[in-house]
Amino acid sequence: AKRAVTQTRKDGYPDSIYMSAARIFQGIRTEKSAGRMLVRYADSSDSPVVAFKDEHSRRLSYELACNALKYKFLLEEMLVDSKVYPCYSIPDELTSLLVVMLYDLQDRKFQKRKIFAEEELVAEVQEIGHYLYRYMTKLAASLARCRIKYDALSIEYFVPEVISKREQRTSALPLCFWINTFKISLEDVIRDLEMKGLTKVESVSDFDHYTYAVDQHCHDVLVFPSSLREELLNLDLFADCKLLLQ
Repeated sequence: AKRAVTQTRKDGYPDSIYMSAARIFQGIRTEKSAGRMLVRYADSSDSPVVAFKDEHSRRLSYELACNALKYKFLLEEMLVDSKVYPCYSIPDELTSLLVVMLYDLQDRKFQKRKIFAEEELVAEVQEIGHYLYRYMTKLAASLARCRIKYDALSIEYFVPEVISKREQRTSALPLCFWINTFKISLEDVIRDLEMKGLTKVESVSDFDHYTYAVDQHCHDVLVFPSSLREELLNLDLFADCKLLLQ
């Protein structure tokens, strides 16, 4: 049977992912001087330790938090420009959750998210979600105004230059996966990959799209083109921790 994985992006995330991402965002965001601060957050020193139910949830939470952090300036400006913020019914302790959920809302083109079967609902997430839905039209209009104001063809314009350059370098690097030999052998991994249409080549210089190579120095490491990242992370081999991303 195909394993059930946490749905992402198109339908939104379960409440627990939003909460985890908000706590991560709260811990990694940087403070601006008081005069430049658009919105108020709780004290980062009080951020609790984040617990995850599995590796997949951890990855989704960090991805969502880091995406919100990349677009923090845009998201804060949208909240202020639309008059959605300040809202005195939302305490500073929930501002990180507000920003994280706003990022996801605009990423889904301001469509309502799905409530997943057997999902454990979190009151704070439900509160922020309902609040944002009430103002979706104003927030969408604010995003359009921000793009016009800064002559931005897409929201990628708002990614800080240092992060943009780092992402460009990272996206060009091949992906390395360790084989967890406590769970599977190299031969079984190769058999599984070839059943999925991937072809083994001798080296990175021979890469086409659906290809991979065995590292020349570490025979329990496989190397893949960066373009396969999302497909590889959705494989059962990765979900079952038989392949571990370096």
